Amino acid sequence: MSVLKEFRDFAVKGNVIDLAVGVIIGGAFGKIVDSLVNDIVMPVISTLLGGHIDFTNLFIVLGHVPEGVPRTFDVLKKAGVPIFAYGNFITISINFLLLAFVIFQMVKVVNKIRLMDAPPPPPVPEDVVLLREIRDSLKK
Repeated sequence: MSVLKEFRDFAVKGNVIDLAVGVIIGGAFGKIVDSLVNDIVMPVISTLLGGHIDFTNLFIVLGHVPEGVPRTFDVLKKAGVPIFAYGNFITISINFLLLAFVIFQMVKVVNKIRLMDAPPPPPVPEDVVLLREIRDSLKK
């Protein structure tokens, strides 16, 4: 069997196609969750904490800041100054938690739909019912 034929058989399988679709949709869904966190959740959290707090600008400078370089996250990163960006970590952690929660809810809904569409279990054969009755009567 040639390598090209093996690759074609692998690439055309349903699981590979499903995986590719899942990755593409997951990437788009990740952008939606990023927007939810950055544009909706974080402004509410920073308002509740008493003012406009931009978590991405919460950091500790670990190195020397050159003269005239403003102490903002983006400028320090571009200048190559080492910084401990714990605020960015907070934002990404909130993104992850929201994404995990939404995916959990989606899986629950899909599982409920699958259970509704599943055929009822086949009836228990009569001989099995009879054997169970005999077993139960012997236990007494």
